[in-house]
Amino acid sequence: MAKGSCHCGAVSFDVSGELRKVIYCHCEQCRKQTGHFVAATSAADKDIEIHGGESLTWYAASETAKRGFCSHCGSALFWKSNGSDKTSIMAGSLEKPTGLVADRHIYVADKGDYYEICDGLPVFAQSDLI
Repeated sequence: MAKGSCHCGAVSFDVSGELRKVIYCHCEQCRKQTGHFVAATSAADKDIEIHGGESLTWYAASETAKRGFCSHCGSALFWKSNGSDKTSIMAGSLEKPTGLVADRHIYVADKGDYYEICDGLPVFAQSDLI
């Protein structure tokens, strides 16, 4: 079972099911909302149990998705496509050891101009998930 939380601990969660490999997203929205690119895994909603849900705030980031963050410390925790039965989980919110491995970079056409991607993982100008 994986466990995670925000910085202040007001929101925590347990994941009982399988976690997807980590995807790095470089889209402008992720960069603006986190200050850098996002490293996220995901799990089925049925496998995620959230504690302190009263401190979890969902922000409609677009017409098609929302982001979940702690209303106390501001930690970005989740991303969810509307109508999906899976939720993306910010990999940095998970307790170690995670056992996760990185898989690919998406939306690299939007990446910041202050860093290079040189880890050898597959890169996609947009998303390979759509």
